[in-house]
Amino acid sequence: MSHTPVENAENSALSSSESETPARTTSIADSVKGFELKAAGFTLPIIRVFDHNIEAIAARLTAKVEQAPDFFHNMPVVIDLSRFPSGASAVGGLPLLIGLLRGYGMIPFGVRGGTPEQNDAAEALGLALLRDSYVRAAKITTVNSETEVDADDLQWQTTGSGVTRSEASTSRKPVNHQGSMLIKRPVRSGQRVYAAGGDLSIVAAVSSGAELMADGNIHVYGALRGRALAGMNGNLDARIFCQDLQAELVSIAGHYRVSENIPAEMQGFPVQIFLDQKILRIERL
Repeated sequence: MSHTPVENAENSALSSSESETPARTTSIADSVKGFELKAAGFTLPIIRVFDHNIEAIAARLTAKVEQAPDFFHNMPVVIDLSRFPSGASAVGGLPLLIGLLRGYGMIPFGVRGGTPEQNDAAEALGLALLRDSYVRAAKITTVNSETEVDADDLQWQTTGSGVTRSEASTSRKPVNHQGSMLIKRPVRSGQRVYAAGGDLSIVAAVSSGAELMADGNIHVYGALRGRALAGMNGNLDARIFCQDLQAELVSIAGHYRVSENIPAEMQGFPVQIFLDQKILRIERL
């Protein structure tokens, strides 16, 4: 079959273009971003253990968990072994402690402050070894009587004997956890505020990642974006009031809802949260 001069010229140009352009091959690694590795900081609860008497620890944990079982469910924790007795018996008691925490629904994440023998035992149990710089202890605020508190001025830690206060000007001593609390500044992510024996009132916003706890009612005169747990002592009549519901979790005496189960028509509005025949209700104000 003969071709015209024009067709021959076009075919020649096409052939030349194809020969000059190298073939492109795209691998899966080039076209798909499989993952991204980034650094991030998390606030983790720390359990500081003073004794290897598992029965005594179990008795204290039982009392704590029974107050708010849903609060501890799937909660990652770091075990502080800095005051845990050393020796073979202590190393042998570590698996029992891990099993005890898991039995209560907590997720042991890692240990810090352990001896080389304790660290070896922790690694064998699949736990991470953490330095103090890796862990930001959750700030917990608790006061006695009806008190006004600046959330930035207090720093608390949970110990085997309860909740203790730490200030630059005072030593760490247990306090009587009674009464109500008023906080006038925002509660930031990672802070935990507990009004034992009374109500908790926040006249500012509560950030995502913050936790509010009270044996009585919780009042938030701003946006509630964190977690709010009222009736921590089992008070079924406790209520939560907020001006702008955006909470990650709300709970009354252990009955809770997470954000996914909060109706969309309630989110972003002033609401009250209460129990009705042990069913958690959310109503607009």
